[in-house]
Amino acid sequence: MAYRGFKQYLEKVGLRRIFVKIRNIWRICLSRLTRHSKLNIYLKIHQIHKLQIGAGANILQGWLNADIEPIKDVMFLDAKKKFPFDDCTFNYIYSEHMIEHLEYQKGMHFLRECFRILKRGGRIRIATPDLSFFIKLYNSEKTALQEKYISWIVDTYLSDIGIYESVFVINNCFQNYGHKFIYDFKTLQKAMKEAGFDNIVKYDVGKSDDVNMQNIESHSQSVPDYINRAETLIFEGRKLS
Repeated sequence: MAYRGFKQYLEKVGLRRIFVKIRNIWRICLSRLTRHSKLNIYLKIHQIHKLQIGAGANILQGWLNADIEPIKDVMFLDAKKKFPFDDCTFNYIYSEHMIEHLEYQKGMHFLRECFRILKRGGRIRIATPDLSFFIKLYNSEKTALQEKYISWIVDTYLSDIGIYESVFVINNCFQNYGHKFIYDFKTLQKAMKEAGFDNIVKYDVGKSDDVNMQNIESHSQSVPDYINRAETLIFEGRKLS
């Protein structure tokens, strides 16, 4: 109650944003100081080493969860910089709706770093918005799913506009949420190949031929499941060399 009252007071006097920034800086500094020990403990406890990048609030059991905004049990990691891990450290890497928050060149750096820290035979799974889905929304004749998608996005994120047209939904995908680059099938597949990955396979949400990669998506906690399945592109790749 006292903390809630303190936040309300800060909001009232216009200092809430400053407080949040200071708190986040403190969390990052603390996480940087402790991440080496967290990594060592994780590697000792687990025989199979799995890293989630861009975890947010999706804390996966048995994984080392990392994010640029660390919370409890989440290690600080800036995906735009060199990862603080040795070569060939992890068996699995997973990243959901994160790579689109990086410019294309930063996204390539991210993929190359993932390749570097994966063990030989390791696997990566990337989930991201699918550009082709959004482009198809512009069709004059829309499916029931497309109409339902447009209505939900406008009601949820664009209610101040209130115009149920695909042009607003498409622009929303590019301009909101901190998105920097939206991939299509060909571009993401090519980027993963250039980063060194082989055996690149497309999967549906929750599906994989590896049990460690099944049912780990959490985006449907933020949006309805039909939204997540419609808009999400998922690839898995292997490090074979």
